[in-house]
Amino acid sequence: MGTLLQPLLLIVSLALFHLVGPVPPELGVHDGFLSPCPSPAHCARADWEVSDPEAAFARLVTVVQAMPRTTLVEQGDGYLHATASSALFGFVDDLELYADQARGQLQARSVSRSGDSDLGVNGRRLASLEQALNQAIDEALAQP
Repeated sequence: MGTLLQPLLLIVSLALFHLVGPVPPELGVHDGFLSPCPSPAHCARADWEVSDPEAAFARLVTVVQAMPRTTLVEQGDGYLHATASSALFGFVDDLELYADQARGQLQARSVSRSGDSDLGVNGRRLASLEQALNQAIDEALAQP
């Protein structure tokens, strides 16, 4: 009986700690912009100047798809929405990218669905994406 009970307790414990939270209502592009962060304690936002927003967007889509515990929710018209879950407790963050052709920018936003602090996770996520973007730009410039 004890050997059957242990896996069941593990499954129940993991289910209890999967903290999804509600989908933020401000997701999406509004008047040409991703929403501002409601609080820097659990959200990060960046605008990266790029010569070709669509190409930069396409490059980062492949990076996002390769990120662990990340699910693509929506993609189209230069916009991407994905969710990323933390490994231990399953906290869910929403990641958005927008190729802003008019301003020559790639906008990025990452926000936690629950909690008062993300311990810097969203900022590090955007820093990692910016690094991948800069690497892709450097590689493109190095080609003859």
